[in-house]
Amino acid sequence: MQKGKTAVVVGAQWGDEGKGKIVDVLSEKFSVVARYAGGHNAGHTVIIGSQRFVLQLVPCGVLRQGCRSIIGNGVVLDPIAFLKEVSALRSAGVNVDGNLFVSNRAHVILPYHRMIELASENAPGRVKIGTTSRGIGPSYEDKAGRGGLRVIDLLDLDLLKKHIDNACREKNMIAHALFNSEPLDPDKMYREYAEVGGKIAPFVTDTAALLNRALGDGQSVMFEGAQGTMLDIDHGTYPFVTSSSATSGGAAIGTGVAPTAIDSVIAVTKAYCTRVGEGPFPTELHDSVGDEIRARGNEFGAVTGRPRRCGWLDLPLLRYSGMINGTSWLVVTKLDVLDQLAEIPVCVGYKIRGQKTDEIPAEASGWEEIECDYQSLSGWQTPTQGIRELSKLPRAAREYLDFIERQAGTEIAMVSTGPGRDETIIVDGFARELETLGDGKKRAQGRD
Repeated sequence: MQKGKTAVVVGAQWGDEGKGKIVDVLSEKFSVVARYAGGHNAGHTVIIGSQRFVLQLVPCGVLRQGCRSIIGNGVVLDPIAFLKEVSALRSAGVNVDGNLFVSNRAHVILPYHRMIELASENAPGRVKIGTTSRGIGPSYEDKAGRGGLRVIDLLDLDLLKKHIDNACREKNMIAHALFNSEPLDPDKMYREYAEVGGKIAPFVTDTAALLNRALGDGQSVMFEGAQGTMLDIDHGTYPFVTSSSATSGGAAIGTGVAPTAIDSVIAVTKAYCTRVGEGPFPTELHDSVGDEIRARGNEFGAVTGRPRRCGWLDLPLLRYSGMINGTSWLVVTKLDVLDQLAEIPVCVGYKIRGQKTDEIPAEASGWEEIECDYQSLSGWQTPTQGIRELSKLPRAAREYLDFIERQAGTEIAMVSTGPGRDETIIVDGFARELETLGDGKKRAQGRD
């Protein structure tokens, strides 16, 4: 029996690279799309014709007919946010029932997680991380501390009651002592989440078993990342990071497939760079050019609406990301945002205390001492939005992409020239690889 092909789609920068659109475009060739990390702080925007979908928890594959979507065990699930998203998808005519599955081992975000995070982030003297205060970090803390509640536990009402009573007793004491927060009512919380558990039950299954069966049947599976490499809990700009494994390695941990099942890694980068929230950003712009890029790129959070910090493309960061992820292919998004610029500086190297370095600092103080070595490339000052063939791009735009490819050491697979599904260039070499992935989906559909 032929083993199914797999690919992981990751963010190569600080998130918001346009992974949602790329997963949506690629999902045409995949039988299953599985989300493996993060929570409902990670918004993926997908535009199909006149419809705009903002997905926070549900994988983008749900928008493709014949593609199943899985929320893996590495995700922390706010069940109320999940049900709200499912309701919105149903209202938009998207078929979720029987196509969407939630891991029984995923951990649950409860109201006390939000209370703790909001109070902690605003506490006097604390270094602000720039969280969304949606309870993601505290939920992962409980998971690592072996005190969390899993999705399967929502369906055991006796266990749920006991867990909420004990957790509220502990969290209310901590929040009052440290932050003077008002206590949460455990009885009210239990009633609400007992009802939620009944509504979420039809989606709950052993998704690791489902995924491994799909691969054993020769079906193609895509793993959808959240956030970006530089927000990874281990490899990002700590402590200004997320609480989960956002790199390609997280795909195996967060879904229950073996690391040997991963065939390729597709890393997504913008043609420039953005970051939301606090933390280091060596190429950040603090001038009118940065404002122009933000406006043209609509650089505001899909979930939070927060304005993103904007800067030039950072190639040392991109090379580091490629090393950590084992990047097979590179996708460049938002090329059209740079259309107006006469020249485009790109960071090609770092200096720390006057010395050139190829390494990414581990310590926060190291990031503060970085000086960027820039190389300016010619802009094209010609509209590129909607172009679907590489040969039809302006010469300077093609040279910009060639420069990125050489410097990053990874072949470019796709170029996004606008927010729409069809505003995409698929490079010939990658198109051929996609056809082999599509064979798995054809086999799966042939059995239905």
